[in-house]
This record gives sequence, structure tokens and C-alpha cells, in this order.
Amino acid sequence: MQKKRIAIIGAGVAGMALALLASKQGHEVQVYERAAAHRVMGAGVTLWPNAMFVLAQMGLASDIIRAGGTPKFVCQYDRSGNKQNALDIDELNRLSGHATVTILRRDLIQILGDALSAQGVSIAFATTVTEQDIDKLRQTYDLVVGADGRMHSVVREALFTSPVSPCYQGFINVIGISQLEPGILPNRIGDFRYPGERFGIVAVKQDMCYWAGAWRTPFDKSCNQRDWLGELKQRFGGWAEAVQSVLRHADPGSVRPIFVHDLDPLPYWHKDNMVLIGDAAHASLPTSGQGACQALEDAWLLSCLMSQQHDLSVVLGRFYQLRIEKVTMAQVAGRQLAQQLFSGRREESTAPSGVSLAQLSQIWMQGLSV
Repeated sequence: MQKKRIAIIGAGVAGMALALLASKQGHEVQVYERAAAHRVMGAGVTLWPNAMFVLAQMGLASDIIRAGGTPKFVCQYDRSGNKQNALDIDELNRLSGHATVTILRRDLIQILGDALSAQGVSIAFATTVTEQDIDKLRQTYDLVVGADGRMHSVVREALFTSPVSPCYQGFINVIGISQLEPGILPNRIGDFRYPGERFGIVAVKQDMCYWAGAWRTPFDKSCNQRDWLGELKQRFGGWAEAVQSVLRHADPGSVRPIFVHDLDPLPYWHKDNMVLIGDAAHASLPTSGQGACQALEDAWLLSCLMSQQHDLSVVLGRFYQLRIEKVTMAQVAGRQLAQQLFSGRREESTAPSGVSLAQLSQIWMQGLSV
């Protein structure tokens, strides 16, 4: 395998995962991050079996499991707490051959960052890469990777002659972390729904959870000073006791609003020796449940292809061909569920309509093999 010099722009899940996998193959890797320290965009993440497959290949599965939780069910409730149906995560895991793990995003980032440090890969924090810098990096490195997020990817701007604008999908997620009272949603993910509104609670440990309250609203850039926790308590007052408990015990410093954007599928992710991965390439809505999972798949497949083929043009073309169908499916699924949730219509399924657990396992494990 020909060793390459790789510059990765962005130290999120996709960027750090690729840096770790590529450095283990012997490539020379430098990561650039505009923030002064690791950023935590989001409260937590559910790592479905496809993500845990990748983390197992990275040698991190046991660390992730120790830091997170292993839910047994996703349960859907109405706003009063009456259970509507459930998805058996244990059975999905058995069919897939890997666990499902819920983890605080800060802990996932910490594990990836520690693994990178142990591998001797440095992250140049507080380093803003401009479009002009991209040209210099392309001359210095064999490969420049844009893992710099959905909203303001400088590599994506350099890749396309016309601006690619993320799409606001008409709803807000207000997220946070809470202490979890005993007996509240043990070993399960709680999905509370009412037409036009949703409150999701994801247990991580017996005494900890992350959550999101969501509703349809116009985009408002000037709203950051609002009392979001107070607004949540008012909007979701009278909902199930689990929701009330979580809001009572919320860490105020963890509460933040996200006006949710995604990307339309892109016609390509690469040009010459530049390539996009993760949210910069195919940001999906949180309703897809696959954002971090697909970012990890990107990193794994790109590193695999580089180990098998010297010609980067072949690698990058093949990477897009192998990934575009699956990530587009996640994007479409996320939009469809969001439309069902926030249009005021009722939706009674926790999985895509008519999809069995076996089919769901096949969908998410598609394209993954050692």
C-alpha cells in the first residue's frame, strides 16, 4: 500500500474516525479544527449496529460500551405516556451481530480524541482553513478531506462552483442532558409524540439521559437568548411524567436550540484530490437516526479503499459510488419521518413502514464486511 499525506479539515466524528483509521494504515495525517477545543454539537448519539461494526474495526467498541448504555427497546408513546408500540433492539442486535449503544456526544468525542492522541496524530485546534488555504493544502498533501460539517463546509464551497446551501426543514430541536430518576424509561429509548410535536428521551446510564423536544417553527437566527428550558416546560407541560421528570432535572448549561437543516443529495463528493465525508457530504435530519453512524461508515470505507488501491481518482470515484445510495436512503427516511411528525398527521410506526427487523438489519448492515 502506498503511504499518503492526508489533511483532514474538521475534528468531528467523521474527521477523527478517518484520521485514526488512516494513521493505523501508516498514512501521515494532519487534522485541522477551527474551534479552540473539541466541540460537542449535540447532546448524545445512538450508535446502531452498523456504527458499532465500524468502531469494532477501530478497536474502540469495548470503550464505547463502557461509556454508554445498551437499550433493549425503542418505545413509542402518546403525549400522556400510553405505549403505542415498540422496536426490539436486542433482536435487531442479534440479527446484525453488533450491539446498539447510546452515548453522550462528549464521551464519544473524548474516546476518539484519546485514541488519536495514543496513535500520535495531532489536531491543529483554533486553525481556520479558508478556501485559499485549500489550494495550498491540495499542493502539499496527497488528499484533502472535508469533514467540516453540514452548515459551513469550506471544502464543499471549494468543490462546487455554485454555493450548496443546507436546507432548513421547518422544525427546531431543543436538546439537553438530564439526570434520570429511578424507574424512568429503564433500558429504553422513549419517543413521545403528538401531532406537530415530539419529545425523545434516550437513557445512557441508569441515572443519565439526553433528550430533544421538537416542534415546527419558522427559522429565527435571533433567538439564542430565549429561556429555552422554560419554553420547553411550558410547551410540554401536561405531557407524560417521564418528560416532566427529565425537564425538572435538566442541566441548564446543556440546553441549546438547533434549527434543523439537512442537505439535498449531491451529484459528487470529490474533485481531483479533494473529497467530502460525513455531514459535509450528506447531512441527514436527526429523525434518520443515522448521522453519526453514516459518518463512521464513510471513514471506514474510505480507509479500506485506500488500502486496496493506489490511484486516488479510482478510490474517490468508487467511494462515492458505494456510499451514495445508502446515505441518500438515510436522508430520505429522515425527511419522510420529519414530515409525518411535524405536519400534524399521526404516524404509528417506529421503523420504516412495512419494514421488519430482519429487513432493517439488512438495510443498515448493507455494504459492511471486513
